[in-house]
Amino acid sequence: MTNRSSSFLQIVGLIVTCCLALSAAALAADNPSYTQIGRNITIGPNDKVGDVTCLACNIRVRGQVIRDVTVVGGSIEIEDGGQVGGDLTSVAGSIRLDQTAKIAGDVTAVGGNLHRDPQASVGGDVTALSGRGWLALIVVVPLIFLGLLVAFVIWGIRRISRPAPTTAVARG
Repeated sequence: MTNRSSSFLQIVGLIVTCCLALSAAALAADNPSYTQIGRNITIGPNDKVGDVTCLACNIRVRGQVIRDVTVVGGSIEIEDGGQVGGDLTSVAGSIRLDQTAKIAGDVTAVGGNLHRDPQASVGGDVTALSGRGWLALIVVVPLIFLGLLVAFVIWGIRRISRPAPTTAVARG
């Protein structure tokens, strides 16, 4: 490949990268995403946002969320015509769907309850793994696996670093 064609490819790559970055920035400006830790999020009736993510807090949607709504250790409420264009996921918390709620994707509640009005619209699958047993299973099994992996690594390092046994040589 000549220097001229290599330079041309670099310029084309730079232009494509700039166009992608600018289009992503424009999309983010039109539909901001929210992420909070320990502070509740409320999407008002006239609000239109991207993703909404919350850790140890609650999410209340009365407006429109373009993509996903995710909460860990809190609850999600979709009411008064609230819409979600993606998935709705709650871990260690509950989900409540009002009769006017519209969810385009899947609804998943793990370790919490799902309260769904029969008239609420869900385009994907609905999964509810109620109870704290599921939460314990999700946390404990990976910890056991990680503990076994660490024990195996320590065993391997000790085995490799063990000095070779010496044999006695008879002199005589």
